[in-house]
Amino acid sequence: MTEQAAPTPRDPAASGKQESAAAHPQNPADFGRVDPDGTVHVRTAAGERVVGQMPDTPLDEAMAFYTKRYEALAVTVELLEKRIDAGSVSPDEAAHLIKKERQAIAEASAVGDLDALLARLDALAPKLAEQREVRRAEKAEHQAATRTTKEGYVAEAERLAAGNDWRGGVNKFRDLLEKWKALPRIDKATDDELWHRFSSARTTYTRRRKAQFAEQAHKRDAAADEKRRIITEAEALADSTDWGPTSGAFRDLMTRWKAAGPAPREVDDKLWATFRGLQDKFFEARTAANAEQDKEYKGNQDAKEALLAEYEPQIRPTDDLDRAKTAYRELLDKWSEIGKVPRDAIRPLDQRMKALENAIKKVEDDRWKRTNPEARARAEDTADKLRSQIAEQETKAEKAEARGDNRAAEQAHKAAETYRTWLEQAEAAVNDFSG
Repeated sequence: MTEQAAPTPRDPAASGKQESAAAHPQNPADFGRVDPDGTVHVRTAAGERVVGQMPDTPLDEAMAFYTKRYEALAVTVELLEKRIDAGSVSPDEAAHLIKKERQAIAEASAVGDLDALLARLDALAPKLAEQREVRRAEKAEHQAATRTTKEGYVAEAERLAAGNDWRGGVNKFRDLLEKWKALPRIDKATDDELWHRFSSARTTYTRRRKAQFAEQAHKRDAAADEKRRIITEAEALADSTDWGPTSGAFRDLMTRWKAAGPAPREVDDKLWATFRGLQDKFFEARTAANAEQDKEYKGNQDAKEALLAEYEPQIRPTDDLDRAKTAYRELLDKWSEIGKVPRDAIRPLDQRMKALENAIKKVEDDRWKRTNPEARARAEDTADKLRSQIAEQETKAEKAEARGDNRAAEQAHKAAETYRTWLEQAEAAVNDFSG
C-alpha cells in the first residue's frame, strides 16, 4: 500500500468547532497510513507515530481496525461531554476523567483526528469553571442556610438550658441533636464554635435538671417524714370524744399536711390513705354522736319555736316600745331556761331572736334622735340662720329695685327662694324632734 498524503495542518480548536458543527465530516483514515508490511501510522500536530502493525492483513482492514479504535475514543469523549452538560458528574470528577481521557488519546493506538478529540476536551474547561463557580455559590448558600439553622438550634438549646422544662426539655434536646446530626458540616471554626455552644447548653441543662430532681427528691423525702409524723399525731386523736378541740386539731393537721408538699408518688398515696382513714374514723364517730345528741335536743327546739310563736306577735316596738321591751325580757328569761337545740336549728332560731332585738333597738335609736337636745338645738340654729339669710336677701332685692337695678334684684330674689327651700327642710328636722 502506498503512503498517503498528510492532511493540511489545522488548528485543534477549529477542529473542535467543526466537530460540533457537523458529525465528524472527515474520514478517520485521512489521519493515518499503512505501510506495505502492515505497520500503521497516525498523524497529529505533534507529528507522525506508529500505532501498531498487522502483517499479512489487507491494508484497508488494518486501517479499519485502528479507525474503529478512534471511533470508540470519540464515543467516549461524546459521552463525557453529555455528562458534563447534564451536570451528572462533579467538576472535579470531570477534570479527572478529562485528564485520564487526554492521556488515553495521547497514547491511543488508533487512527483518526486525535487532535480534534483533544480540542473537544479542552473546550470543556470553561464549562467546568462555570460549574465550579455555580457549585461554589450553591455550597456557600447551603452553608449559610445550614449555619442559620444551627444557630437557631443553638438559640433553642440555650433557651431550654436557662428554663425549667424538666420533663419536656429532655425530648426537645434529643430532637435537636438528631436534627443537628442530619445537617452537613460548615467551615470548621464556625461549626466547632456552634457545636461548643450547643453542647455546653446540653451540659448545663442536664446538670441543672439533675440538681433539680435531686432537690425534689430531698423535698419529697422530707415531706414523707413530715406526713409520717402527722399520721402519728392523728393516731393519738382518732379515738378522742372531745369533739370540738379534736376537730380543730385535725384541721391543723390537714393544714400541715398540705404545707408539707408531695412525697414520692407510691409513698404519698399510701400515707394519704392512712391519714384519711384516721380522719374518717374520728369524724364519723363525731357525726354519729352529734346525730344522737340532736335527737335529745329536738324537744328544746320545739319549745323555743313555741316561745317565738307566742312572743313575736307581742313584740311590736313601733306600736308600744315599753310593752315590746317587757315582752322581750320575758322571752329571754324563758329562752335561757331551755337547753341546747340541734345544730341545724341554731342559726334559724338565733336569726329570729336577733330580728326582734334589732326591731326594738331601731325604735329606741329613732326616739333618741328625736329627743336629743343637742341635735334639736343644732337644727333650730340652722333654721334661724336660714331665716336671717332670707331677710338679708329680701332687703338686698328691695334696695336694688329702688335704684332700678333689676338684675341685682332678680338675683337676690332667687337667692332668697333657695334659702326658703333649705329652711323648709330645716324646719322639718326641728319638727321631728318634737314628735
